[in-house]
Amino acid sequence: MNKRKIISFIGKIILIEAVLMIPALLVAFIYGDGDASAFLTTIIPCAIIGFLLSRVKQSEERMSSRDGYFIVATAWIVISVIGAIPLYLGGGFPTYINALFEMVSGFTTTGASILAEPADLGHGIIFWRSFSHWIGGMGVLVFVLMVMPMENDNSMHLVRAEVPGPTAGKLVPRMRTTSMILYGIYTAMTVILIVLLWVGGMPAFDSFCIAFGTAGTGGFAVNAAGIGGYASAYIEIVIGIFMLLFGVNFNLYHLLLLGKAKEVLKSEEAKVYLGIVALSTVAIAVNVLNQTQSIGKSFRDAFFQVSSIITTTGFATVDYNYWPEFSKHILLLLMVIGACAGSTGGGMKISRVIIVVKSMFVEIKQIIAPKAVVNVRLDKKPVDKQTLSSTRIYVTTYMLLICLFTVLLSLDGLDLTTNFTAVLACFNNIGPGLGAVGPAANFSVYSDPAQLLLSAAMLTGRLEIFPMFLLFAKSAHE
Repeated sequence: MNKRKIISFIGKIILIEAVLMIPALLVAFIYGDGDASAFLTTIIPCAIIGFLLSRVKQSEERMSSRDGYFIVATAWIVISVIGAIPLYLGGGFPTYINALFEMVSGFTTTGASILAEPADLGHGIIFWRSFSHWIGGMGVLVFVLMVMPMENDNSMHLVRAEVPGPTAGKLVPRMRTTSMILYGIYTAMTVILIVLLWVGGMPAFDSFCIAFGTAGTGGFAVNAAGIGGYASAYIEIVIGIFMLLFGVNFNLYHLLLLGKAKEVLKSEEAKVYLGIVALSTVAIAVNVLNQTQSIGKSFRDAFFQVSSIITTTGFATVDYNYWPEFSKHILLLLMVIGACAGSTGGGMKISRVIIVVKSMFVEIKQIIAPKAVVNVRLDKKPVDKQTLSSTRIYVTTYMLLICLFTVLLSLDGLDLTTNFTAVLACFNNIGPGLGAVGPAANFSVYSDPAQLLLSAAMLTGRLEIFPMFLLFAKSAHE
């Protein structure tokens, strides 16, 4: 393992995180809530330590795939540990573990919170908490690759380890240029959303924070009332649409910019994604009609919650704990499915679901006709054996880990519905679950050890399992 290169890169991560805290520091100064000192106490030491570590002389040895995975997993833990410091020093969290849980939830774009009333925090802390969604949405390492030059082979190892989905590729030959394109699209969409929310009557500060949560498909709200507190159909529809947009593979937006609309329309994953959203919205709207007594309200509530859950954002306009069982089961299924690969959303990913379902039918065909040559195809192209194998291994491991985390979480003594959906919500980076962790509740019902376990679930889910496994693999410490 190339230890010098790893130390240097982690140093750069720490240094960049210190810089990324500056906007929150400025917000703290502007509002004068007394949380500016929490950021200064964190930023200055981090900047010094990060600079010193980044100057460690590196060997000429190229980064291996194992190094890339190890850096990604370590980097996400480090930024969470450091990012939690101002939250704890700000006084809004009883223990550092509570603050760490909140920060892991922020960076992994989960949106699970232990807070009953976020508005009690200082404006700087609220901003940093929401801004962490935006940073983590596209990927911390993708951002680093944009601002710091690196050999193309090395950068690709990092992207493979961090970008969600069965495969990771480059939009253009140079990975740094790819990162700049992705963040350019991401930033432009975020700015448009901020303007639309502000024009719709949302306060400017709230517009920034909610836009960060929507773009990163995170879900941290500014106050306990959440999106429903704005009592605006316009705001709900705008956020609902943008959650769906951020759940789409960003490669498709790049193709649109290149004028290749026909290729975008051919995307099988996008078609399935929108089809699932449409069917789920109609099914839930009809099912909850008796509760809302209004067709328009039924469809608006159904669309918003379907959009929020499938993109793993976690915003809520209603407490769906009180919806009929059929609607809750649909939402539970959407928690698992998740958004598209290459988006800011979490979950298993639409492309993996397509591959698994098609693999099942191919297997049936081969049993019926053993000599027939049948391939699993995605976008009319054969899926290579490596992708098929990695998808099957991922799905199997995913299911085993969900069961393991749920069993371990049961030691806290809560009911099965709460524990199972809490694990699903954290592992798939959604936020709220059902039962005691529903949209009108929070995760303060869990003890500190349980919060650490759920933090591990969030990181494991965001990095799609294997980077976290490498931290404990024997070969990773040789």
